[in-house]
Amino acid sequence: MASLNHAYIYDAIRTPRGKARPDGALHDLTPYDLLSTLYSALETRTGLNAKDIEDVVLGCATQSGEQAANIAKTSTLYHGWPTSIPGITVNRYCSSGIDAINFAAMKVMTGMNELVVAGGVEMMSRVAMLSDKPAPFMDIKLAGKLGMFMMGSGADLVATLHDVSREDADAVALLSQQRAATANESGHFTSLIPVYNPIKDTTLSKEEIVRPSTSKESLAAMKASFAELGAKGVDAALLSTIPEHEQINHVHTAANSPAMADGAATLLIGSEAAGQKLNVTPRARIRAMINVNDDTRTVIAGCVAATKSLLAKEGLTVDDIDLFEIHEAFAATMVKCKQELGIDDDKLNVNGGCIALGHPLGATGAIMTGTLLDELERRNLKTGIVAASGAAGAGTALMIERV
Repeated sequence: MASLNHAYIYDAIRTPRGKARPDGALHDLTPYDLLSTLYSALETRTGLNAKDIEDVVLGCATQSGEQAANIAKTSTLYHGWPTSIPGITVNRYCSSGIDAINFAAMKVMTGMNELVVAGGVEMMSRVAMLSDKPAPFMDIKLAGKLGMFMMGSGADLVATLHDVSREDADAVALLSQQRAATANESGHFTSLIPVYNPIKDTTLSKEEIVRPSTSKESLAAMKASFAELGAKGVDAALLSTIPEHEQINHVHTAANSPAMADGAATLLIGSEAAGQKLNVTPRARIRAMINVNDDTRTVIAGCVAATKSLLAKEGLTVDDIDLFEIHEAFAATMVKCKQELGIDDDKLNVNGGCIALGHPLGATGAIMTGTLLDELERRNLKTGIVAASGAAGAGTALMIERV
């Protein structure tokens, strides 16, 4: 069998994340507008000729309304790129952005394509989560047959199984907010492309969601978000599968859960020959990828399982990796991550995570990849892993190495 080609990241850019509300800085823009801004930036930064793009692969979790009809393809038409460019939109929920990168990399590695744009988009203020009315989440009988639970309920189950207290969960959120505020003000997010909103006549050039005033006291005052849902039968269903526990720990609130957001990210992924044609030096090589599926009941813990599996597959330990960007899919996931992987705080989500910065579902994985690359460059480090959870326990991870 012929050896695989290397797949390189030639650029990784993103929009700031905006509040998923009508008064959010990005709300007046469509998903097409966000992607068009990034497509223009890729052209300007790399000298990209759109005629050389062989495919566009984008993650998007809620594919309805403005995000329906294969936005990977329609966004290229909106931007005015050649109609010869295909395009495919992928959905593994919150890990979709990493999956899009991995699919693009595999196309390059196998020689199918030389140059691919990958990334993700989610405008949660305009296309609400679950607005596509997915039956596995909305039909109780079907959900029971499939063994699928909503993300928040799964997060509280993780807290129960791993003895995560409310104080533990709030401590994760506080650290995320503190680190995000520092990174936001210090300019650590160098992959960020400012976005102009002509309706509000404003330009968003920093992360909008971060709450620097967050304190231990303000976190403690928040009400548990999923106790009411649990009382309607979800807790009983969960407890029936874990008879050693008598109750579910409802530790998650709006403040220690990932914040809904608007945002998009794109990466230019290509072969060595593609870079030579562009006359652009790669920023990193995609070294390894993996998909796994953890316990469907825990829903949001797949990022931990994926990280663990990727390290084992490559014969590496946590000590061999310089930085980790792991999806803050609710605070209990990060506690589980530290318990099972033993990653030190000084190399895990060093600029904060989705709890503080926001989680535009289909874009988050691609955003985290750019954030990881930014920080590796800023610290002159070499190797990093990014991982995210999808629904029903899915997990996707990606290892990159600066070149």
